[in-house]
Amino acid sequence: MLVAAALVPDTVLLLPGTAGRGPDDPALVALRAAAASAVARAVGAGARVVVVAPGPVDRSVTGELAAGASAAGVPDHLLASPAPRVRLVPAPGGPDERPGAPRTSGVVGVRLALAAGAAVERLHLVEVAPGPHAALRALGSALTAAAPTALVLVGSGSARHGPDAPLPQDARAGSFDARLVAALRAGGPAGRDALAATDGELATALAVTGRAPWQVLVGALDAAGPVPPPAVVLHAAVLRGAAHAAVAWEVRP
Repeated sequence: MLVAAALVPDTVLLLPGTAGRGPDDPALVALRAAAASAVARAVGAGARVVVVAPGPVDRSVTGELAAGASAAGVPDHLLASPAPRVRLVPAPGGPDERPGAPRTSGVVGVRLALAAGAAVERLHLVEVAPGPHAALRALGSALTAAAPTALVLVGSGSARHGPDAPLPQDARAGSFDARLVAALRAGGPAGRDALAATDGELATALAVTGRAPWQVLVGALDAAGPVPPPAVVLHAAVLRGAAHAAVAWEVRP
């Protein structure tokens, strides 16, 4: 069953050293601290940990993983800490294994989990692609069915906020992310319902990478009980034109 969950941003900037050699932006430091705190809460539940990150297909990432940031164009020597090498096994209840290195999103999630003390032998990585919400929710239920499980869900809101955004700005980005964060802050069913109601077409247009991982969480929450637990929004901000949030969920029996 689901015992805890952490929503963390989909950005390589969570890894110290990726923003350049100079002093880090205080806003980035705050985002990193909040993401680390959210994951620490989830890992601290003492369960196995499944990192769920956006990817091109649904798959379990297995085998040896060099958890660096080279896929994002950041050489390992620029990172503030060495890139760990871990061997991952398939996630029980997860999708089939498929070859290929994971995207940076998954690497960030794995590194956050390891930094929080997750045991490698109880750590898994799953990538999910945007698809039918029902299938993604069924995956969330399956991933948490076999044993007490903490989910670390990597994904961000729109990457189209303002002229500094990594993609052309879209006037709909502000209201999309504001509604979602407000619902998460409201707690209880409101947060779950806001994630469940994510419009797939709009999310794609706004470059929202959290859409698929969020549906996995909805499925896990629904399987855990009829009343979703409250979410704790540790941090929410638009950084360099993209909306990021760190959110913690603790499921009590």
